[in-house]
Amino acid sequence: MKKILVATEKPFAKAAVDGIKKVADQAGFELILLEKYPDFNTLSKAAEDVDAMIIRSDKVTQALVDVAKNLKIVVRAGAGYDNVDLDACTRKGIVVMNTPGQNSNAVAELAIGMMIYMARNLFTPGSGSELKGKTLGIQAFGNVGKLVADIAKNMGMKVIALDPFVSDEMMKERGVEPVHDIKALYSASDYLSIHIPALDSTKKSIGYELATLMPKGATLINTARKEVIDEDGLYKAMQERSDLKYVTDVAPDTLTAFVEAFGKRFFATPKKMGAETAEANINAGIAAAEQIADYFKTGNTRFKVNK
Repeated sequence: MKKILVATEKPFAKAAVDGIKKVADQAGFELILLEKYPDFNTLSKAAEDVDAMIIRSDKVTQALVDVAKNLKIVVRAGAGYDNVDLDACTRKGIVVMNTPGQNSNAVAELAIGMMIYMARNLFTPGSGSELKGKTLGIQAFGNVGKLVADIAKNMGMKVIALDPFVSDEMMKERGVEPVHDIKALYSASDYLSIHIPALDSTKKSIGYELATLMPKGATLINTARKEVIDEDGLYKAMQERSDLKYVTDVAPDTLTAFVEAFGKRFFATPKKMGAETAEANINAGIAAAEQIADYFKTGNTRFKVNK
């Protein structure tokens, strides 16, 4: 009997756990539930003889891979997977998957909510502004970017997007104007929503140069990863441009400095909450279990993210 470990320092909702158990039972798997575990030793002991793992933001490191002798597949319930050491898993022959699209609507709604929050001065007294008629730039037109575009268009915004992996035709079909140069994207965007992954090529790629290209009163929205922001460069840009705003679901390392310097022009959620909806929690957890069951039954590696 295959053993599946659900290791979640921050647990799934009960409905998600119930759904995962149902999938495991139907597949004939033994399910091991490890929630709110205190340390790595507890995690590594639980992982010693399991065949598969479902995680959220939990870290799968080289040390864990070394301990988990039978581990064949890890599924990160969510889109991002920078908490998994892909190289270590690849060397061990472990398949790593994510669950793309399951959290997309939750993140998209948060991005739009953040735009409204900043436009209305963090819901404090005083005249704000409306999103209708403004231009929204989307950096990366994947699952989340597409949904953000749909919502924004329905609110009367003009939407432009840059993504070298998405055709102009696909963007135009959704009523979005394609842009092929990042400087042009930032220069034209009253609001700029970031949805790029944290790769070697994207880390610290958004900073002083791009921020200072944005129109007067512009807002930068980050529901992606903090690593893509050059914090020093963005801080400098906001110092020089008293009209620029930054809102993020991933608090910067220099959070205190941003809060003290920029007041209502800056906001960061206390903890990453892009996927923190009951629906996303349930969808991602059950999808992870279904992908594991399918992998062991058919060998399907459709959502594999390592080589």
